[in-house]
Amino acid sequence: MLGSEAQANKVIVEQFWGALAARDWERFKTFFTPDAHYTDVCGPGKGATGPENIVKRLYALTIIAAYEHLEGTNMIAEGDLVMTEHTERWTFEPGKVVDHSFVSVTELKDGKICRWHDYSNLGNIMQNAPQWWLEKIMTEAPAFD
Repeated sequence: MLGSEAQANKVIVEQFWGALAARDWERFKTFFTPDAHYTDVCGPGKGATGPENIVKRLYALTIIAAYEHLEGTNMIAEGDLVMTEHTERWTFEPGKVVDHSFVSVTELKDGKICRWHDYSNLGNIMQNAPQWWLEKIMTEAPAFD
């Protein structure tokens, strides 16, 4: 049986994924501590600290036509850690869709996410995304601290 703290954290992370899937950036930011850190472990850079910078780091999701979390998510929780195995569907334009699988680790403190690490096959996106998208994220992504 899942402990009450772990269960509560799991519910928070489920809501967090819902806000991300909706690309509801204002609601999404409310799930983080002020010093929360996000790292795409397989991606470039050092990650982003703080809710505003985390949203900037996710710029790549703001310029695609559609974004959704597919059914079949697996989630486990123990204490302050919640691990999610999930697949996202990135629709770049009609006819150009990439399913992208992740394992994500979130750590919570007092009901807010303080650490979020994504582990994915970055090559999947880099090999299947359209050239315009790759160019746009390389040249137009906002700077963050």
